[in-house]
Amino acid sequence: MSVNKISFPAASIIKLFIFILVFISNSKAEEDNIKYYSNDMGILSLIYHRFDESKYPSTNIQMSVFKDQINIIKDLNYKFYNPENLEKNFNKEKNEKKILITIDDGFSSFYENAWPYLKENKIPFILFVSTEAVGKSGYMTWDQIKEVEKVPTAFIGNHSHSHDYLVNFKSSDFLNDIKTANKIFIEKLGYNPIFFSYPFGEYSSFHKAFISKNFKFSFGQHSGVIDLNKDPFELPRFPINEKYGDLQRFKFLINLYPLQFKKLLPEEKYLSKNDNPPEFSVEFFQNQKNLSAINCFSDEGNKWEKSETFLNKNILKIKFRDKFEFRRGRVNCSLNDNGVWRWFGVQFSIEQN
Repeated sequence: MSVNKISFPAASIIKLFIFILVFISNSKAEEDNIKYYSNDMGILSLIYHRFDESKYPSTNIQMSVFKDQINIIKDLNYKFYNPENLEKNFNKEKNEKKILITIDDGFSSFYENAWPYLKENKIPFILFVSTEAVGKSGYMTWDQIKEVEKVPTAFIGNHSHSHDYLVNFKSSDFLNDIKTANKIFIEKLGYNPIFFSYPFGEYSSFHKAFISKNFKFSFGQHSGVIDLNKDPFELPRFPINEKYGDLQRFKFLINLYPLQFKKLLPEEKYLSKNDNPPEFSVEFFQNQKNLSAINCFSDEGNKWEKSETFLNKNILKIKFRDKFEFRRGRVNCSLNDNGVWRWFGVQFSIEQN
């Protein structure tokens, strides 16, 4: 029996090979972008500013209270999250919840009071620095920042140049502000940090788009727990201060877990006069349970009240009572999931009337 040999031109084989590689690559990229409900235990991020500066209660925490909070974290057997793991593990399920410490602004009181304690206890953290303030009264110097940055558990983040209300800037002024900060970081530290923190937690889609091209992760000031479905450029943090830092509240929030969702609208977090109040909806995953137990609270009209919610299968909508007032508006939603409390929050930046 004769066998007829089938031959392909070499060029055809190469083309077929390239096609398969491209197909696999594209399929993998699409797969990486698919959101799915997971057992991600989450990363709970805390934000601090000043330490032992009692005349600024809205941004201060007493060191004695801060140490009590750290001890609560340890007593509950939670570990501290090392920020260097974000880049390689963000899209993976976390099989245990960890706590991420962040500090904004680079005040001298951090360096004098909290820094020695964090260093001694080898607690990892991100220190977000606004470059214009460095060396001014009440702020750290570059020498102090470099001293902190040399320690393996300390990471520096970019907090803009001016730490101004950037949503009020012209587009060109915003770009110039961030580019100025980037340049100064490179001059002083030899690199631009991969972490960014929006001043006051305020940003628009335009700001977020630019930040996403210059950084790996960015943090806001809306509450919630980080999971693999969260937007890496809208990462939540719980603000801790004298007003909201009492130990009972702290014990509650430190035990919160992610309330995951597939999509949240509106994507634009800067509300103009014409978009206020927004059409608000959250798409959850089909296999999420106990969604009917969700409770949301919002502060439209500058008054915190329980939101009027409507749940249709896995879609949650909120009908706001009034417009959000200038400067920021918030929505917080929680779910008692068979004894496990889950949470997410949203912050809007509001155009002045």
